[in-house]
Amino acid sequence: MNILYDERVDGALPKVDKQALLTELRRQLPDLDILHSAEDLKPYECDGLSAYRTTPMLVVLPRQIEQVETLLKLCNRLKVPVVARGAGTGLSGGALPLEQGILLVMARFNRIREIDPAGRCARVQPGVRNLAISQAAAPHDLYYAPDPSSQIACSIGGNVAENAGGVHCLKYGLTVHNLLAVEIVTIEGERMTLGSDALDSPGFDLLALFTGSEGMLGVVVEVTVKLLPKPQVAKVLLASFASVEAAGRAVGDIIAEGIIPGGLEMMDNLAIRAAEDFIHAGYPVDAEAILLCELDGVEADVHADCDRVRAVLERAGASEVRLARDEAERVRFWAGRKNAFPAVGRLSPDYYCMDGTIPRRELPGVLQRIGELSGEFDLRVANVFHAGDGNMHPLILFDANQPGELERAEELGGKILELCVAVGGSITGEHGVGREKINQMCSQFNSDELTLFHAVKAAFDPERLLNPGKNIPTLHRCAEFGAMHIHAGQLPFPELERF
Repeated sequence: MNILYDERVDGALPKVDKQALLTELRRQLPDLDILHSAEDLKPYECDGLSAYRTTPMLVVLPRQIEQVETLLKLCNRLKVPVVARGAGTGLSGGALPLEQGILLVMARFNRIREIDPAGRCARVQPGVRNLAISQAAAPHDLYYAPDPSSQIACSIGGNVAENAGGVHCLKYGLTVHNLLAVEIVTIEGERMTLGSDALDSPGFDLLALFTGSEGMLGVVVEVTVKLLPKPQVAKVLLASFASVEAAGRAVGDIIAEGIIPGGLEMMDNLAIRAAEDFIHAGYPVDAEAILLCELDGVEADVHADCDRVRAVLERAGASEVRLARDEAERVRFWAGRKNAFPAVGRLSPDYYCMDGTIPRRELPGVLQRIGELSGEFDLRVANVFHAGDGNMHPLILFDANQPGELERAEELGGKILELCVAVGGSITGEHGVGREKINQMCSQFNSDELTLFHAVKAAFDPERLLNPGKNIPTLHRCAEFGAMHIHAGQLPFPELERF
């Protein structure tokens, strides 16, 4: 047995000798910054989903790819688990560290290597902030389309890991649709390039497979993203509705008209009031729901589409439809939406942010059912979501200091995700699965599908050392969750049960 490990107890993760590992790291990587004291480790105990906290054994902050390669080779040889982390803004516990593992922080890889205006692409390191790419491309009248609400802070490596979206993903796609290539380091310390600078490359589409894999298949060290020309004109309509169901129906009506907005967002009254109090965006606080519909492109087309969308909204029952008077008001409208999460955070000591996706046609019924579940669990829910592509973000308000409220919020969140699956949707649209939704994976996928996922994981990471215990549940876990029957008592990859 390797000297770094004590004997395994009850099938749990083996205990690592922290001091022996630290000594070996310092020997092989003398220039690597390593955090190991309790006070230095504390800031890394959670990501944006702060309901779950684990103090990592060690935190490492490399500056060169060669350090990442050497570190991963060492961890693979010593069988030490590794969790990669970017800016820490994730909302599903995907970057939650392990007590018996290394947290690999990639934040110092923050350089933009190249902006190529002719090729309309940018080559960047994984720690570069999402918004910084558009800022660097702005002198060339180009921008990077995916724009999660955390874009001022979130890093592109984390965007790749979670397949992040944003308010404009309806028209311009998620991260996966805006990538050309990703350079990764495997758990064996080998560098690989997935994709290419060309629009297509031969062989299996491993770039799409890797995007959204939540750090389970490799560590991102460089990303080549597509850049788009800035639209000539962008206009925003704000529509007020007397019910969330009516607003939900209007979403489907707009798409059915053959119009694909740049962004189509919805907020309910609780979220409207919170955002207006926080940002003063000019929202109608008496409305039960609002839609924000952005139309962009050439000026003639945008003006014509604004007229068509206004007519659709009025037919759908909108009590008021306002066109942003100027660019400043358009920015304020979006500022209210993009700051909805922190705004709702002012209403309650805690909130639990969910992320599910449903077919647009199911919006009215699902919103009604969420309202019923809110009453059943006696917890308020603020609804903020990318209505155009059905990506919902119900925010469940609770107080963790009140006994049982966190558990009740988690149960309500699970019910909402299972509702999404029941109507033909998914348990995530852009936040990933991480630790938060791993039980609901058992509701969405059957045993054959989960077995295939584990086989893919094993192909990249045979020892299951990269971000173990996240994203893909074991069949044993699903059986315990009550969502799956294990035939003849057989489980594939039984060694995974220690996670």
